[in-house]
Amino acid sequence: MGENGRKILVAVDDGEESSYALSWCIQNLLSDNHQNYKDTLILLFAKRPLPVYSGIGHDISPTVIASGEKYANEVAEKVMGKATQICKDFNDQITVETMAEHGDPRDVICDVAERLKVDFLVVGSRDYGPLKRCPFLALYSYHLYCEMYHAF
Repeated sequence: MGENGRKILVAVDDGEESSYALSWCIQNLLSDNHQNYKDTLILLFAKRPLPVYSGIGHDISPTVIASGEKYANEVAEKVMGKATQICKDFNDQITVETMAEHGDPRDVICDVAERLKVDFLVVGSRDYGPLKRCPFLALYSYHLYCEMYHAF
C-alpha cells in the first residue's frame, strides 16, 4: 500500500454476483470515507479457453475458432464497459485499469493477483455451498499473497 495507494483487483464477468462484488468493493473500499485518491481499481475478465475437439469428423475449422474468439472478445468488451460505467457512476475520479486474460478463471485470478502483488482481491460468489466452496479455497489459497475480501 503506502504512498502509491492500494491495488484492488476485482474479478468481473457477466454474472450478477460479479456486479454485486464490484459495487461492494466500491462502497466499502473506495467510498469517500477512505483516502482513495491514489488507489487503483483493476478490473479483470478471464476469457475461458475454447474447447478443443479432435478426431475423425470432429475437427473444428479455423473459421469456427475465429468466431469463438470474436464472441469472447465481444463479451469481454461488454463486461468491461459495464464494470467501468459502474465505477464512473460512483466516482469518476477512481483510477480504473482493465485486463482480459485467457485461461480458467480460477487460475487467471490467482496468477494475476500474485503477479501484480495486489493489496485486495474481490470476487463474487457463485452461490456454492460450503462443501463445494471449501475445496476451491483450499486448492487455490496458496496462490494468493494478498488480503482477500469475498463479497457475499
